[in-house]
Amino acid sequence: MKSSRTGAGRSARAGRSAATGGWTALGVLVILVWIFPVYWMATTAFKSTAAMAADPPQLWPHAPTLIHFRKVVDDPLFWDAVRNSAVVTGITVPVAVLVAFGSALAIARFRFRGRAAYLTAVMLVQMVPHVALVVPVFLTLSDVGLSDSVPGLVVTYLAFILPFAVWTLRGFVASVPKELEEAAMTDGCTRMGAFRRIILPLTLPGLIATSVYSMILAWNEYLFAYFILATPQKYTVPLWLTHFVTSEGTDYGALMAGSVIVSLPVVVFFMLVQRHLAAGLTAGAVKG
Repeated sequence: MKSSRTGAGRSARAGRSAATGGWTALGVLVILVWIFPVYWMATTAFKSTAAMAADPPQLWPHAPTLIHFRKVVDDPLFWDAVRNSAVVTGITVPVAVLVAFGSALAIARFRFRGRAAYLTAVMLVQMVPHVALVVPVFLTLSDVGLSDSVPGLVVTYLAFILPFAVWTLRGFVASVPKELEEAAMTDGCTRMGAFRRIILPLTLPGLIATSVYSMILAWNEYLFAYFILATPQKYTVPLWLTHFVTSEGTDYGALMAGSVIVSLPVVVFFMLVQRHLAAGLTAGAVKG
């Protein structure tokens, strides 16, 4: 009897190990499929023109070159695009997070007339495809004199990042028990003091996580920039990359090198805040 139970236990453990191994292999396969285009972009940026046309393709550049990177940084429009993207992102992200945090506090902590309608509107805005709103946005900006301008792009990005930020931060604020604020105010804190000492520290990971995703949205956005901006000196970096695609062909080396450089700010920012980002993504999962 004991032997049969031991055998059954071993079989169960073997089955669980096999299942774990299968899921691990599947996860590794998904990661490889996801990361290969990024790897190909990075390696192509260091290949010569002849190496890019080699048959069979070179998985690794045999004679790395920086000629494509030099072509990118020597382009005066590149630095204009970097400056424009930095300005747009630097204004959009702090303003969006600050306004969204105030809205999230009001939604999560207070009951007021129209609260349900407001939440419904926030959800509906996120559900509408951006491509369906390009023409109305362009016409609206043209009417107020903000088309083909960086301020017009900032206003547009705020309009579409705010609903996402409000909905995300609402969950973080709602996960902080009201009892903690009430206990702080009972001990002599004002409402602002309770906010500064209780809510702000506990929602800080959520603020960082929201800021990261807002930055990615603002830095990488292409569709609205394509329709709103017409002057090359006002292009953002995703839009600037398109000038390597011409009627005479595509300069893949410079395009890949530019893509690598454009990706670096997001990667560096992500690495700097990854600990807070992980905490923010799991905040509210366990309440204690």
